[in-house]
Amino acid sequence: MRYAGRITEWNGERGFGFVVPSGGGDRAFVHVSQFQRGSRQPVVGDLISYETLRDAKGRLTARTVRFAGQKIAVPASGTRLPGWQIALGFFLLLAVATSLGKLPILVALAYLAASLVSFTMYCLDKTAAEKGYRRTPESSLHLIDLLCGWPGGLVAQQWFRHKTAKASFQSMFWLTIFLNLGGVAWLIVSGRMQWLSSVLLGE
Repeated sequence: MRYAGRITEWNGERGFGFVVPSGGGDRAFVHVSQFQRGSRQPVVGDLISYETLRDAKGRLTARTVRFAGQKIAVPASGTRLPGWQIALGFFLLLAVATSLGKLPILVALAYLAASLVSFTMYCLDKTAAEKGYRRTPESSLHLIDLLCGWPGGLVAQQWFRHKTAKASFQSMFWLTIFLNLGGVAWLIVSGRMQWLSSVLLGE
């Protein structure tokens, strides 16, 4: 069953707020991830339609949210490359470069370990956003992505539908990717990567 209501509270920085149904009733928690992809940022006073369910703690939450008068989005049939394919292709490239001796194995291991940490951090932040818990600072997500964790972050964003609609976050996220790749490329070309690998391995 869909309800109509008005957003009475909204935290733009954290991406969540509360909606009260028209005519009165229990307010529901609403998160930005539940709006249709490509929707504008909500503000206090917006009229929306939504479905409800209760989370693990019995709190009422709004799902499949649409602004009043907004049509149901039809999935695009474009050729957008899923995050997991980009990440898989990158790791395959790392594997080939490592097997050919062009890249120290520590680099591939660093990307793998950091990606697992990044994926976990996004997962925990998504859960915290839905349940109203303390969030992971965006700066921490950007830092782990900068430190070789961006493949895991890219997969997590699309897997959990998290942070994909926030333009400022996406701009910084892609900047961390370019900085990371640029930094690793410089270490390889300058020969410092081999030196760093020797130091870490005690050779």
